[in-house]
Amino acid sequence: MNLERANEQWFEELSQTDTPTQAAALDDLRRYLQRGIFYYLSRERSDLASLSSEELAQMAEDFSQDATLRILDNLHSFRGDSRFTTWAMKIGTRTAISELRRARYKDFSLDELNANGELIVGLDNSANTHQHPVSPEKATEQQDVLRIIADALNEALTERQRTALEAVTLQGISMDIVAEQMETNRNALYKLLHDARKKLRTHLEAQGVALNYIMDLFE
Repeated sequence: MNLERANEQWFEELSQTDTPTQAAALDDLRRYLQRGIFYYLSRERSDLASLSSEELAQMAEDFSQDATLRILDNLHSFRGDSRFTTWAMKIGTRTAISELRRARYKDFSLDELNANGELIVGLDNSANTHQHPVSPEKATEQQDVLRIIADALNEALTERQRTALEAVTLQGISMDIVAEQMETNRNALYKLLHDARKKLRTHLEAQGVALNYIMDLFE
């Protein structure tokens, strides 16, 4: 595996079409990504600890193939600000993260977010991630603000805006999956989220709750 290519050499060899030179560069790139992705899956993803090395290796192989194709499709976006292999590995890691998230929500339905109390649970959990103990007074203040936010989500937003904001922001579901579930596209979903956040911010500020205050309260 030859990783000593200069940035220009990587770009030139990968840009060729159906040549032995391109095939060799692609093979080196794929194996490099496979090795890096396997390290990421085995060392940095505690949620995959139950999987065997063979299973992780197969996942790394699959993800590296997808990542190689993505890199090939996006060669024009490489600006040369870093080593090519560094840039490529970032795409490899993002591909792995995206595919793991997609697998997690393979059978997900937005209808699951409509259960009573789901939104409050999500908001309460965000408060419980605080790493330092808070005073009873501050805990009460946090709960009051959470109730205001929950009311604002119901009062200020349309059902579609609320569903999208809850899925993407509170549940961390990828925009591609949410867009598919909502029968729209990524750009339209982005605008929907932008408008929802703007309306939510205006509504909260009208209630005397500024975003800076919320951030400071849960810092």
